[in-house]
Amino acid sequence: MAEMFVTLGTWNWLIFGVLLMALELLAPGIFLFWLGLAAFLVGMLSFIVAPSWQVQVLIFAVFAAAAVPIWRRVAQQKPGANPNPFLNRRSDALVGRVFTLDRPIVDGEGIVRVDDTVWRVSGPDVAAGTKVKIVKADGASLTVGLA
Repeated sequence: MAEMFVTLGTWNWLIFGVLLMALELLAPGIFLFWLGLAAFLVGMLSFIVAPSWQVQVLIFAVFAAAAVPIWRRVAQQKPGANPNPFLNRRSDALVGRVFTLDRPIVDGEGIVRVDDTVWRVSGPDVAAGTKVKIVKADGASLTVGLA
């Protein structure tokens, strides 16, 4: 076992790093990638400086341990920077838009067509074909006002 560590060289670290990164493709979870990156960096550093095998293993351990907090900091999403804020809340995206009533609002309920979807609306009684503005969304029900 000691002989294996003594023969650790630059190419071994580079191959080990690429192998770990490739394994990440088979078992995704971002954990193996960072270990592979640490091994790859040790290999690149070994090109510049020729450290002993003990120092190489120590550098690998430091890089691998540092990768976790660095990744957490990088992956941390900024508040309010959601790329799709209406994901799974499609009705909220309709608030403020104007549509034409498909069926009249009678006794406070009617139908409006949004693209290829029919939505139930509530609001003041108006005739079909009237332009209405969505003022509130509550699940699958929309509240409208006159546009």
